[in-house]
Amino acid sequence: MKQIPLAIGPESAPTFDNFLPGANAAAQQHLRTLVLPAAPVYLWGPAGSGKTHLLRALAARIQTDGQVVAWFDATDALPWALPPGAALACIDRCEQLDAGAQHAAFSLFVEAASQGVQMVAAGGLPPVDLPLREDLRTRLAWGHVFALHPLADAETRAVLRREADRRGISLSDDVMNHLLTRFERDLSHLMRLLDRLDRFALANARPVTLPLLRQMLQEEGTGASDAATDASDPLDTLMAHAR
Repeated sequence: MKQIPLAIGPESAPTFDNFLPGANAAAQQHLRTLVLPAAPVYLWGPAGSGKTHLLRALAARIQTDGQVVAWFDATDALPWALPPGAALACIDRCEQLDAGAQHAAFSLFVEAASQGVQMVAAGGLPPVDLPLREDLRTRLAWGHVFALHPLADAETRAVLRREADRRGISLSDDVMNHLLTRFERDLSHLMRLLDRLDRFALANARPVTLPLLRQMLQEEGTGASDAATDASDPLDTLMAHAR
């Protein structure tokens, strides 16, 4: 019988202090010191480069000051509207905006400009390459545009080590090496994997080891077809499906 893992503490909320900037220090500093209202800001980069983290860190900073923040994701239901007294509006995953959401986002930019509301957005592509209507691309490119870059290997290790320490996990070098060599380097994916591993270890009352990681991945298999992919290594099996 497995134990039910108990919540031993809140998730680590995204802040500027727990963001490891790497090559993204300029974007971090700009948002950390941003005085509202200012020119719009657009962050772009691959998955795991820290776009959403920085947006949420800015939102948290503004809310801590007692101001109202509006948050919109590309998949949120319409209509979109600024709440009364909003100081900041964030739009995430701009590359996924459909036609209706594009119209809503453009309207937000117009409304924000008339009310002095700060606009900050993020997407996976630079403004010029976004599959969006031209007037919205122009708005996203008008202000400060920052290209974000994934962390280098040593920096990714440092983030995982810091999160493992926060959770009280002793993360051995062999587990770390497997996480970094057998899976995509997308930091958000790796952090979710670490969260699953933490919960699995708690449920089984065992320390985090390479055999435990292999057991978790094997138990997460979805059937015989998965095992056939590489019966000798469940790590390769899961990685194949993750891609």
